[in-house]
Amino acid sequence: MRVLARAAAVLAATATALLLATTASAQPTAEHDPISTPAAATASALVTKLSHSDAASRLRSSNITWSSSGGCSDRTRPNCTSFEQVNLATIQGAQTLKSATGCALNVTGGTEVGHASGTYSHYNGYKLDFALSGCLTNYIKGTFTSIGGNQWRSGSGNVYFLESNHWDVTFYNCGGC
Repeated sequence: MRVLARAAAVLAATATALLLATTASAQPTAEHDPISTPAAATASALVTKLSHSDAASRLRSSNITWSSSGGCSDRTRPNCTSFEQVNLATIQGAQTLKSATGCALNVTGGTEVGHASGTYSHYNGYKLDFALSGCLTNYIKGTFTSIGGNQWRSGSGNVYFLESNHWDVTFYNCGGC
């Protein structure tokens, strides 16, 4: 019995150490991020990650543009817009949004450092920032459900957060692709 209790304690300590190591490796926060858990509170452990070039190609094929204040795509620089290690479902969600809205979409933030940390973060591939436009704002506010705090939830569960100068979108899924 003592051996089992000791083994359970070692396993618990190992799991805690792994969790802490994962949390400690998260990127530093640069902005407040109120979206931290999905509506359904479930997520697949296996997600398909894309390279920057693959994600850019997919966005380009849907006429979705992107820009950065630094004119770059280096994931390690906060003034760049990178898609390195973005989730396939996130890019598909952007494509679904473009198709549904018919709006011009410009991505201004991807997986680069400088965003808030967390499981469903930019760095982990779940979020994109979009430049503000009347078309996009009218679609989101007129179609999705307001959940308070400048946030709207789509029917698929993705969350749209109106920040001061952009839409911060958490893609838990592809939005019905």
